[in-house]
Amino acid sequence: MAAALRGGYRLIDSAFNYENEGAVGRGVRDSGVDRSEVIVTSKLPGRRHGTDAALLTIEESVYRTGLDAIDLYLIHWPNPITGRYVEAWRGLVEARERGLVRAIGVSNFLPEHLERIEAETGVRPVVNQIECHPFFPQDEALAYHRERGIITEAWSPVGRGGEVQQHPVVARIAAAHGVTPVQAILAWHVARGAVPLPKSQDPARQRENLAAASIALSADEVAAITALGRFDGRLNDQDPAFYEEF
Repeated sequence: MAAALRGGYRLIDSAFNYENEGAVGRGVRDSGVDRSEVIVTSKLPGRRHGTDAALLTIEESVYRTGLDAIDLYLIHWPNPITGRYVEAWRGLVEARERGLVRAIGVSNFLPEHLERIEAETGVRPVVNQIECHPFFPQDEALAYHRERGIITEAWSPVGRGGEVQQHPVVARIAAAHGVTPVQAILAWHVARGAVPLPKSQDPARQRENLAAASIALSADEVAAITALGRFDGRLNDQDPAFYEEF
């Protein structure tokens, strides 16, 4: 993480359930990058969806990082069957008011979930982090977010495993630009207005990922990659309409 920040990264994505918030804080401190330039993100687990429980969890997250505050805090999953995500959202709103976090958002929320939390609290999330990759391009979600000024972050942006990266369409576009398939996919995200969150421990790969932001794909190339979307494109069938994670 320190190497990524020194190489130009400015956002680190984490979660309470990842059990690495302390390492994130250490990475930020060790990087030598000015704290004001770095966006540290964490997420609230489903088992802490009560308002008071959310506040206590966020306090623990901040303590774990050893930082003054967390820049962006998200509800990890809506867990709609349990149905306490509005209570959780109230906790995030209060945490922001107390200065524990600077901005608040959600992850894996559908439009119905977004509309409910805004209707009941008057506060709209600044970010919705969702599964998004060429086999699951999420066109409707991106359009919905754009209309409402919500930033889309993409998890698993290049898929897991090599199938997406090895697809002939992706390979052709990458070759046309003299870049790697992963870079072509990341450039596709950027062209569509999403913020991809690729994972790499290799400083050289980290630099390649960051360089993808400067690759300009044509509209036809973007459309060609988007057309790879599949009805069953989700990686692990984690549909937020019913999936729950605690």
